[in-house]
Amino acid sequence: MSSADVSGPKRGSLINDPKIRGLIYQFVLVAVLAFLVYGAASNAIENLRAARIASGFGFLNQPAGFDVNQKLIPFSSSGSTYADAFFVGLLNTLLVAAIAVVVATVLGFVIGVARLSQNWIVAKLAAVYVECVRNVPLLLQLFIWYNAVLKPLPGPRQSLELGAGTYLNSRGLFLPQPLFGERFGWVWIGLAVAIAGSYLFHRWAHRQQLATGRQYPVIRIAIGLIIGLPLVIYFLIGQPLTFNYPELRGFNFAGGIQVFPEFVALLIGLATYTAAFIAEIVRAGILSVSRGQTEAAYALGLHSSPTLRLVVIPQAMRVIIPPLTNQYLNLVKNSSLAVAIGYPDLVQVFMGTVLNQTGQAVEVIAITMAVYLAISVVTSLLMNIYNRRMAIVER
Repeated sequence: MSSADVSGPKRGSLINDPKIRGLIYQFVLVAVLAFLVYGAASNAIENLRAARIASGFGFLNQPAGFDVNQKLIPFSSSGSTYADAFFVGLLNTLLVAAIAVVVATVLGFVIGVARLSQNWIVAKLAAVYVECVRNVPLLLQLFIWYNAVLKPLPGPRQSLELGAGTYLNSRGLFLPQPLFGERFGWVWIGLAVAIAGSYLFHRWAHRQQLATGRQYPVIRIAIGLIIGLPLVIYFLIGQPLTFNYPELRGFNFAGGIQVFPEFVALLIGLATYTAAFIAEIVRAGILSVSRGQTEAAYALGLHSSPTLRLVVIPQAMRVIIPPLTNQYLNLVKNSSLAVAIGYPDLVQVFMGTVLNQTGQAVEVIAITMAVYLAISVVTSLLMNIYNRRMAIVER
């Protein structure tokens, strides 16, 4: 036997090896991307130098010199910086997006279930809502809510009194402002204890159901605990809560809490628009559950409502959650349309006013893109965790 036979078959050329060829392709791709990034960065730096525009993030510490009507943190034109303006816009974006997600989810689930209702009128009304709302551009809907619904409201002197110290006019909704006393902290502690107790009771009731099959009224007990315990503490410590009611002084209201019409228009537009898509996702998810599951639940004696809540919806959630995540991401990104109606969100405040005053477009746009990317990544992460918890565990 020759030495060549002992050493085994000869290897072919390295260029024909799939692994080697794949590494070469990836190296070439990385090199091309690095060259493009380097070229773009060099070009931007050269243009900034030619235009004599300063670079860097030092502008964030400079005084802003402008004011914002809606702000969740202290902010003034005299003492605040561009960094403060960034956080004001970011918090406004997170506020309207968080509330819109909750409203759109509840509204979308109701309409999605209503589309499958055996009541002809309810099903058709839900279908008309979905087809009309999702086929009209969101920007147009925002203009309708702002210019055709909220702007024609009467002025402050002719405000609509809604009772309990609440007024509605063209400048927004004016609500009583709660003023918490020193001992009101015990109420917050009671609320935290009630929430923790409700969670522990839910875990205990779930284990009992798995072990014995017995069900407990978890929702009713949790609602009673969360509402009842803080309420009892509130009366026991002497009701340490007062209200600052809005009053008409001159040409506008003073005191209270003002909800600006731009915020209301954006919130309604985002929630109703996204709810139309969520409704279709919910309808598709319910239809994906086998009819046999419903018939089996009916055979066990369950009525339609428990069947939907305990049998159909839990199985449909496996189909609903992934596209629902996309709708949440779209809602957050669509909130940037607030600039069209003057709501001071991140785009309007930071990419609008701050960019125009400082001229540092690269830094401002990079920060804004990074913020939206971070919000999307966090949203996706949380929804993926929830999706894994809702997945069926095979035994």
